[in-house]
Amino acid sequence: MGRILAIDYGQKRTGLAVTDPLRITANPLLTLPTEQLTDWLRDYLDNNIVDEVVIGHPTQLNGQESDSMRYIRPFMRRFRQVFPNVPLTEYDERFTSTLAHRAMIAGGMKKKQRQDKAVVDKIAACIILEDYLQTL
Repeated sequence: MGRILAIDYGQKRTGLAVTDPLRITANPLLTLPTEQLTDWLRDYLDNNIVDEVVIGHPTQLNGQESDSMRYIRPFMRRFRQVFPNVPLTEYDERFTSTLAHRAMIAGGMKKKQRQDKAVVDKIAACIILEDYLQTL
């Protein structure tokens, strides 16, 4: 059984999280500049067994897509072209940044650490992945 990788795609930074091989837990992986994402994915997917990639689908409170989708859709098209054998699943990411901040507070992180947007992004990716795992 392969891992599931989650992507919290952003214009500047992208957070990533991954399951353990048995898909029991979701773990924050890293945050990287978005322009490095495709190259990083190439390397990661070449060296790890990943059965599925889950990407956050940002929606507004009324259920409509947020403006961020205009940046995410082109990435999704590129992903499907570059990695045609890896399923890409969209998953609702509403409130993940807020939940990430709450998790950081609950975990005892200091205010300075909570202001690091890279940490927030990888925790948000982990929350997307945890939520997705619960639906399986």
